[in-house]
Amino acid sequence: MESLDLAAQSVRETNQFFHDLSSSDTREFEILHPNGAHNIAVGLDAPVKVHIRGHAGYFIAGMNKQAEVTIHGNVGWSVAENMMSGVVRVNGFASECAGSSGHGGLLIINGDASSRCGISMKGTSIVVGGNVGHMSAFMAQAGYLLICGDADHGLGDSLYEAVIYVRGKIHGLGADAREEQMEESDYTKVNELLEMTEFNYDPKEFKRVASAKTLYHWSPNSKQFAVL
Repeated sequence: MESLDLAAQSVRETNQFFHDLSSSDTREFEILHPNGAHNIAVGLDAPVKVHIRGHAGYFIAGMNKQAEVTIHGNVGWSVAENMMSGVVRVNGFASECAGSSGHGGLLIINGDASSRCGISMKGTSIVVGGNVGHMSAFMAQAGYLLICGDADHGLGDSLYEAVIYVRGKIHGLGADAREEQMEESDYTKVNELLEMTEFNYDPKEFKRVASAKTLYHWSPNSKQFAVL
């Protein structure tokens, strides 16, 4: 495993090193001494494996494509934002807006995720081993958010075609989100997502939340409003 040390080089230099790799490069790297720095491993576009050894700041592994990035610690805002493909795993906790606007790939958070997890996601899959904060999956357009713990209020507010699965307690649904009957296809999908992680739960313990589709067309009589 090759090492890159942020105590000896800048985040910009480190990211540029990754950007210069071939799109078919499959090497494995570790980034040492992140010390809460922002924007580490952003814009990767090669099937490499990257281990960030410690806590990191905002926008870690943003715009990821192909790469497998593991953060061995906690992360700040917007980890794996706008991810296109690949896998990003947080072995700790994540702050606000984890996986925001993700188009593809898989984000795994071993611990809790704060508010607005999966906001405006567009096709990515997010699996959270713990709880999520308020307004998670707000305006989520496509993809899956699987929550192994509890969900705070406002879950799925203004939801579109994304689907949410919750194992624990739902403290409150947002506008136009509703709990629906789990079908066999849902159990299959939950099992598929769990198999990509180390979480060992029974798919039958999960509840399905999806859009009621009453907000697809604006109505002057509607009394539902999204509150950020």
